[in-house]
Amino acid sequence: MNTELTEVAQKMKTELARVIVGQEEVIEELLIAVFSGGHVLLEGVPGVAKTLLARSLAATLGVGFRRIQFTPDLMPADIIGTNVFNPAKRSFQFSPGPIFTQLLFADEINRTPPKTQSALLEAMQERQVTVDGKEHPLPEFFFVIATQNPIEYEGTYPLPEAQSDRFMMKIFIDYPGMSEEKDILKRYHEGRDLMDLEAMNLQVVIAPERIRAAREQLAGVRVEEGLFDYIIKLIQESRQSPWLSLGASPRAAVHLLLAGKAAAGLRGREFVIPDDIKSAMRPVLRHRLVLKPEAELEGRTPDGVIAELASSIPIPR
Repeated sequence: MNTELTEVAQKMKTELARVIVGQEEVIEELLIAVFSGGHVLLEGVPGVAKTLLARSLAATLGVGFRRIQFTPDLMPADIIGTNVFNPAKRSFQFSPGPIFTQLLFADEINRTPPKTQSALLEAMQERQVTVDGKEHPLPEFFFVIATQNPIEYEGTYPLPEAQSDRFMMKIFIDYPGMSEEKDILKRYHEGRDLMDLEAMNLQVVIAPERIRAAREQLAGVRVEEGLFDYIIKLIQESRQSPWLSLGASPRAAVHLLLAGKAAAGLRGREFVIPDDIKSAMRPVLRHRLVLKPEAELEGRTPDGVIAELASSIPIPR
C-alpha cells in the first residue's frame, strides 16, 4: 500500500527539484500537508522561491492555481465573490471570487486586516463559502498556501489565533546553502529560466482524484496506544508551560496525529513511530503557541519551547 505512496512522493520531489534547488525538508513537509488534507503557512524572506514552489507544486498535482496578493484595501468579497445583479434575468447571480480554485496561493496574508483574513476561515475548515445565506461548495481538492514575510512588520496585521489554528503547518523556508545557490547561478548561466514553468515542462505526478484515494490509504496507518498518549501529553504540557500564554488546541493534536500518519505512509511504513511525531512537532505547533512577554524578552522562541516540551515527555517504546 505505502510503497506506491513512497514512489509518488519521491517522483514529486524529483520533479520539484528540477525547479526548486535544495529545500528538501520544506518540500517533504509540504507533501505531508498535501496528503494529510491540511493547509500551509509558508514563511520566508523575499526571493527564496515561495511563489515558485507553490506554482511548481500545482503543476505536479495537475490542479488549478490562483494567486491573491493580500493588501490593506482587499475586501472579503474580493476573495470569495459576491452576488451581482443580472439585468437580463432581473435577478442576482453569484460571481465567484479567486478562492474557487484547487490550490490557492494567499501571498503576504498578514498585509490585510483581520476582517479580510477571516474570509478564509469557513473555506479552510468546511471547503465552502457562504454569501447572503447561501452556501457555495469549493472543489473537493482545496489547498491553501499562505505566505508571510518575517522581516517587514510595518503595515502588517498579525493573524488571529482562530486563523492561525486553521493552518496545519507553518513551514520556514530559508536561504539556500552555498553549493545550492551556486547551482542556481549555473542553471541560469546555462540559459534555463526556473521561473518559466512551461519551459521546464513539469510532469503531473498524481491527479487530484488519486490524492483522495491516497488519503484513504493513509487513514489505515496504524497508531499504537502509547503514541496517542504521547501526543496528548505534549499538547497538555504546552497549556501548562510557564513560557506560554496560549498552548496548543485540540485541533493541533489532530493535525499532529495526521501529520505523523502521513509522514509514516510517505516513508513507506504502515505504522507510526515516535520519530514521525517528533519530526512534525515544530511545523504543526510553532504557529499556535503564543509566548509570554517575559519569554520573548529572554529570547525564547516557539521552536525552543517545543523542544523543551518534547524533552520532558518520555518517548513511548
